[in-house]
Amino acid sequence: MPSFRTIGGLCAALGLFMAPLPSADAFGPPPKPIIQQTAEAHLLAQFDRFATLTDGAVGIAVLDLQTGEVQSRNGDTLFPMASAYKVAVAGKIFSMIDAGALRLDDKLPLDPALSSEGGIVWMFSRPGASLTVEKLMDLMLTRSDNNATDVLVHRAGGPQAVNGFVTGIGVHGLRVDSDTAHLLYRAMGLNPSSGGFRKNVDAARRADATLQQRDVRDLPYMPFALDPRDTATPQAMNQLLAAYASGRVLKPDSMQRLFTIMAHCQTGKARLAGMLPPNTPIAHKTGSLNGIGNDVGIIALPDGRRFAITVFVMKDSKGHKSRDRIMAEAARAAYDYFLFAPRRRAA
Repeated sequence: MPSFRTIGGLCAALGLFMAPLPSADAFGPPPKPIIQQTAEAHLLAQFDRFATLTDGAVGIAVLDLQTGEVQSRNGDTLFPMASAYKVAVAGKIFSMIDAGALRLDDKLPLDPALSSEGGIVWMFSRPGASLTVEKLMDLMLTRSDNNATDVLVHRAGGPQAVNGFVTGIGVHGLRVDSDTAHLLYRAMGLNPSSGGFRKNVDAARRADATLQQRDVRDLPYMPFALDPRDTATPQAMNQLLAAYASGRVLKPDSMQRLFTIMAHCQTGKARLAGMLPPNTPIAHKTGSLNGIGNDVGIIALPDGRRFAITVFVMKDSKGHKSRDRIMAEAARAAYDYFLFAPRRRAA
């Protein structure tokens, strides 16, 4: 017969066995659940973070040219294109070449009425001066020469003809209303009825000191930023680039020539290309005005896949270095996303 001492021991042991387990709080707070962020969500979060580098507005859109995948931030918001509109001018000119209405070696007269400022403006005062379409195209796309652009816009049939070309190929959300000289007038808040560009601008700056201050301080002109003319959404600009790259708009020779010229862009080297791996192929076109910084183009991955990217910044007063960094960061984030994200099937 067991003793009371033995029975007491058994009961004590049984009590310990039957006692409730210690609560989780006894060992510290419970572990937080692991939340896995998708690659897409991570990319968009990065876009949001880059946008904090400006006190203005940022639009970013990327488009996989193989699958049709789109990722964007403010992708359907209208932004002033500035000189990025020259991508549309180039498409119109090459479509005329494809139709036999123009040749790259055709010489176009440098009409003084088409001159504005900078670049080759000095050539317009030479009697009989002319340049080939090919040279004008190179100046427009690689150096963003406004004078060369407006000679091409005039030959294309004016801004309305360029706009008609864009809508005719099915791109909506991008409109061309002005040649470069009149776009610049609106960016300064001017509406001259006659006279040369340089004369009108100099007179306006003498009459209004705030024009000079905006230039010196690189400050935005809000009425221009809110004007729907000469604007595009980031997604519409990518659709224009994709239309060229698809081969359905331009003949192969024209498409190749266009992107070859854009691959030699001399402006905005700290923008889309600024943080990409060395020797990454990129064909792009920049746009700049007070408080505005843009860059649009096509970037190739090491395996040959390509994506279109558009980054627009407007209403910014922090300066071009901040705008450039936003573009560079966005391009690198998109590059890494498409390089390392799982392969998708073509749409």
